[in-house]
Amino acid sequence: MRVEVWSDINCPWCYIGKARFEQALEHFPHREEVEVVHRSFELDPHAPREARPVIPLLATKYGMSLEQAEAAEARIAENARGEGLPYLDDGRDAANSFDMHRLLHFAKEHGRQGQLLDALYRANFAEERSAFEDGRLVELAVEAGLDGEAAATVLADPEAYAEAVREDEATAGAMGATGVPFFVLDRRLGVSGAQPAETFLRALEQAWESRVAVPLVPLKPAN
Repeated sequence: MRVEVWSDINCPWCYIGKARFEQALEHFPHREEVEVVHRSFELDPHAPREARPVIPLLATKYGMSLEQAEAAEARIAENARGEGLPYLDDGRDAANSFDMHRLLHFAKEHGRQGQLLDALYRANFAEERSAFEDGRLVELAVEAGLDGEAAATVLADPEAYAEAVREDEATAGAMGATGVPFFVLDRRLGVSGAQPAETFLRALEQAWESRVAVPLVPLKPAN
């Protein structure tokens, strides 16, 4: 069974949702027969490449005061830490994530996509050093077990894996996804958002038990 996960490195709920899904997968009896593929989705395709502080960005985007934005980040941090995830809720940056997505497609070809995704999330949400700093992506690629020179070559060519990113985003749009994380099980069952692990486990069980071609339908979260 294949599970495709559309996400963005800039999305804290994708970071949290990944952890919750993995908790569910640990308790799924057929977990060894599940292939997880990470797909690209940009929350803001027009975001500048220069890193900017997250709190003012949130305040501007959602029409909040800086204090409200700080409180929102603190709530997300609490959710992350509740899943055992480190989270830096003060001093984080955000920028355009397109290059990160291109590099993830490169990593997939070399069997290191999961490792690179973990490295990117850790750098973006748990480390004081910005994930968007010059040269940082190559360092993270090496940490994930990829060849540094090859990763640098990919990043230096703006068209390398760009079409693969756009294809992922077009597929998500065709499926009706307007936000992430978005989980699709065997292209017939969809789960939106960072749902509780119990909801993901129920989705895995439902998809496994009904392995026939049926239209993609949303799964309602448990009450």
